[in-house]
Parts: sequence; structure tokens; C-alpha cells
Amino acid sequence: MALLSVHNLVLRFGGPPLLDDVSFDIEIGERVCLVGRNGEGKSTLLKILAGEMGVQSGEVIRKNGIRIARLIQEIPDHLEGTVRDIVIGNDSHERQSAGESILGKTGLDGDAIYDKLSGGQKRRVLIAKVLATEPDLLLLDEPTNHLDIPSIQWLEGILSRLSSAILFISHDRAFVRKLAGRILEIDRGRVRSWNFSYDKFVAFRDAELENEATASKLFDKKLAIEETWIRQGIKARRTRNEGRVRALKSMREERANRRVRTGNVNMQITEADRSGRMVARATDISFAYDDKQLVSHFSVEISRGDRVGIVGVNGCGKTTLLRLILGQLTPDTGDVSLGTNLQIAYFDQMRTSLKEDKTLLENIGDGQAWVEINGEKRHILSYLQDFLFSPDRARGPISALSGGERNRLLLACLFSHPSNVLVLDEPTNDLDMETLDLLADLIAEYKGTVLVVSHDRAFLDTIASYVLAVEGPGEVYESIGGYSDYELSRREREKRAAQKQPTTKDDKKNEDALPPVKKKLGYKEQREYEALPKLIESLEAKIVAIQALLATDEVYLNPAKLVPAQKDLAQADAALMAAYERYEVLDTLKK
Repeated sequence: MALLSVHNLVLRFGGPPLLDDVSFDIEIGERVCLVGRNGEGKSTLLKILAGEMGVQSGEVIRKNGIRIARLIQEIPDHLEGTVRDIVIGNDSHERQSAGESILGKTGLDGDAIYDKLSGGQKRRVLIAKVLATEPDLLLLDEPTNHLDIPSIQWLEGILSRLSSAILFISHDRAFVRKLAGRILEIDRGRVRSWNFSYDKFVAFRDAELENEATASKLFDKKLAIEETWIRQGIKARRTRNEGRVRALKSMREERANRRVRTGNVNMQITEADRSGRMVARATDISFAYDDKQLVSHFSVEISRGDRVGIVGVNGCGKTTLLRLILGQLTPDTGDVSLGTNLQIAYFDQMRTSLKEDKTLLENIGDGQAWVEINGEKRHILSYLQDFLFSPDRARGPISALSGGERNRLLLACLFSHPSNVLVLDEPTNDLDMETLDLLADLIAEYKGTVLVVSHDRAFLDTIASYVLAVEGPGEVYESIGGYSDYELSRREREKRAAQKQPTTKDDKKNEDALPPVKKKLGYKEQREYEALPKLIESLEAKIVAIQALLATDEVYLNPAKLVPAQKDLAQADAALMAAYERYEVLDTLKK
């Protein structure tokens, strides 16, 4: 018997049903990701499964004695008591023991007052609270929101070892890839199960959507022909083929009942005249706050067209570093120079630039009915529809918006003003994956400079040309490439540091007695070193070729060809990684 079974759920709030004849099972111990566009009803479905909300028809059958715990998407501003009070509460002795165990793994002080914690720390407390109940089924709604990357990796480790079944919602692709063994997709009221990993699901789903679009186009063409026939038939003769007439009525009804998939956000950035070549230069800057050293003797130059990712744990000073680079904070020591003709658009993680007492229209237009986007005059209602806001929604207060809708509105505000420097502080929170893809594409086409603070590893891999990582008290490390490249370099640095042995007195005597011997490449190593660039180039070309092959219908839709191609890609990736690591080792010896 399944842990939980859903049969023919229907939920409607006026208009088309939010859930339309939904059925699926959750098995013991499996990890399932629920995906879908913003507003499709993902959070609502979790509430129904938890027994917190009813439906018009259908049923949820839960195994006898099942324990279900749900992590909500929002972080409560106020909860009474300490961390230990919230995580453990008045549970039984056994539960208290489990609570203390999970509390120890969070790294939080059990006696700390909840209301004084940061957003990321509060999220950890709420995660610990649901884990402490030792549930059979864990329902997680955007669990990575407000967590820094080490905390996300900590959560991945906890959940991957958990025996509970997990149904979770997440926009974090790296998190989904790590955990999900199955995908449940909610689309236009229906839920479909895909027994694939996330990337394989995307390939098959996109192919199916393309087939659906083709079928709809053919149907509409046939319907248009039949409509022409019926009009001609009325004029030409009194008697008609009644079977054909009934078929036409059926086609009309089918077309009327068709639910169109939610469209994509149609974003474009209003670009200003380009800035000077140098955007910002920080020279030997240091900055401390409340006796905590956030930046120490750091230098960087950001040039026009750079895409800079800024990462680090919560509270380490990422936003402070950003403000120092932009000249919004004055460093304690050192100097910051800004380039010429800078027009900066700033996406604030706290969304403080939104006016809570205004409507969406008033937030965008500030009293004006029109905005100018790249030289084209647009009515604000039309412009907001590009961001999936209906006219009624646009005239309403922003207090009624969800987290994802607020982020979309902030992007709409941001992109309506000309800019040549785009600053995004945690832009990915609450956005669905399709909108994230569009935002990444938009950044790729943007001719200006981009600075992004984010905990979304996959997003940073897509958009960043280099990463500034705030690693410790005052330490900022610069790494070329995306987050995965930074992570690889960090592990290599840690590995080299671990290999260094502490110097003893005897070692010191030997060093004084003998001249240092510099390691050199041997003949074979020199030949290997010279050949590695060509090997790396050929492996990169091979990977591109396999990826292109995987993108074809002939391979994607044919498991007999898909599996070998995926295996070839994995082997090529591993070989490329090994070649990069070997080149770095030999290059270090050569120097």
C-alpha cells in the first residue's frame, strides 16, 4: 500500500479548476519534486495533503498512523520563545531526544531567541522543527529560500540520509537534481508523474509540449475549414450532413474547453548609453562593522560587460561588499573609483523599493500612464501583462501579491528604467524555473555590466563570468567562471593546504643546511603538459557534440540511443575534469 494516495481531486476558486481530477501516489521513502509555474497551485496541493485544506471532490487516502509534517514557504516574523522551545516544544521524551539531535546538527544555539535570528537562521529553525517530529512524509515548500549555499548543502545531506518520504517544491535546480528521484508536474490543473531525473524530465516535457502545440495547430486549422463549410452550407443548401454538423459542434466544445499553458514572462531591459570601460575599481579597501572585519585589503576592477557573481554565507558581508564596490559605502581604508556615465538599476533582496501602499500601476508609472521601453512607448497595463499581471491584478494592491509575483513586479519596475549596470541582490527567490531561464537569457544579451548576489548555484553557473567569494573574516577570493568553477578551485586550495606539513625544528635545521631544491617537470611530464591543452580542447568539442546529439528528438525520444549517449557524456565530463586537474598540477610544478 502507498504511503499516501490522491484520487480525483477537484478544487475550484471560480473560473477553471485549480486542481482538475488530480490523482497520484507517494510511496514509502521516495523523494519527489513538485514543479509548475507560479500560481499553478503547488503550495495549495501541499496544504491539502497535510490535511489543512479541503477540496470540492475527490479524496486523499493516508496510511494508518502516518505522521505528516509541512514546512511553509514564508518565514514567520514572530514566534514566541527560544530556538529549543520552537524545535522541541512539549513533545514526548522520545521526540525531545530526536529534537535535541537535529538541533545539534543545525549549528544554532538552542537558547537563542527566535525573533533575533537572521532570515537564514530562522529557516534552519523551521526545518529542524519539522524534522524533529520524525515524519513519515515530509512536505517542503521552497526549503532553500533564505539559505546560503553551505546551508543548502547541509540540508541536501540531511534529506538524502532521511528515511522519510519527501515531497518538495523548489526553484533551485542544483537542489532538485541532487534529491529528486521522480517529478510531479502540475500544469493547467492536472498533475502528471514523470519517473525521471529532473534534466531528463525537462527534455521529455519540452518534446511533449512541442507535440501538443503541433496537434493544437492542426486541430485549429481543421476547425477553421469546418467553420467555413458550415457558413457556405447555410447559403448554398437547406439540407446538410448532420453527422458533420454534430462533429463540428463537438470540435467547438473541445476548443472552448482547451486550457492554454501559462505564457512566459516577456522581459526586456531598457538599456542606457554605454558606460566607460572601467565601471568600478576598488584598491586595497577594508571595512569593519561592530568590530567585525567584513572586508580586508581587497582590490578588484570591474570592467564594462563583466558578469560578477558574489557568494558567501549569510551575514558574511556580501551586500556590504556590493555597496562598497558601487560607492554606496565608504571604506575604512583604501579607495573606490567609479567609472563614467553609470546608470545603475538595483534589485533589492528585501524589496524595499516597492511602495506597499500603492497599486502595481502606481509602482511602475508613479502617476504616469505610459513607460518608454528601449524607445517604444508602452501603456503600463500592456507592459505589466508582459510580466503576467492581468489588468485587474495590476489595479490591485501589492500587499495581495505572492513572493514570486513581488519579484516579477520588482523586475518590471527595474527594467522600465534605463541602465547600463544591473545589480541583482537575491533575484531568484520565489521565481519559477521558466522565469529564471528567461532572466538568465536576458542577462546574457544585456550589453551592460551585471553584479549578482545569489545562492542559486545553477543560476550562477549560467550567468557569471567570474565569482567574488566572501570566505572568511575579511577574506574575498576571486575565481574565474561560475560557481562550480569556484567550488572546484576551493577544494583544490583546501587539498593543497591539507598536504602541507607543519615545520619542525629538525626540518628547519635541514632547510638552513641545504639549499632549496626546486621541483621540475621530467621529460614525460613536460610532453604530457604540452599535450594537455589539445586534449582538453578535443574533450570540450566532444561534449558539445554529444549535447547537440542529446537535443535531437531521434535520441531524446529513443531510450536505446539516449542511455548510451548519456553514458558517453558522463565519461567525457569525467575525462575533462581529470585533464583540468592534471594540467593544474603540472602547471604548478612548472612554475
